[in-house]
Amino acid sequence: MSDPTGKYSITMPRDIAEAAKARSGPSGLSSYVAAAVACQIERDNLNELIHVAEAEHGPITDEEIQALRDQLHQARQQQTRDGANAA
Repeated sequence: MSDPTGKYSITMPRDIAEAAKARSGPSGLSSYVAAAVACQIERDNLNELIHVAEAEHGPITDEEIQALRDQLHQARQQQTRDGANAA
């Protein structure tokens, strides 16, 4: 069973509302907006976590970020190779 819903009135720029409406597809504008808000909440939570970690351990350096990006890239390449080998 899905979570209970509530009805809310929001105001947004018309061009954004029309673009969202055009992209919302069969699930409808409400579902599209709810998904967008959920993504923003997730981003906000991650930013809070980053701030807490940086307060405790110091700021993340550009080198650390690049090293993690490299690791992610390598992991994606490995997944692609593993998927091709399994087929």
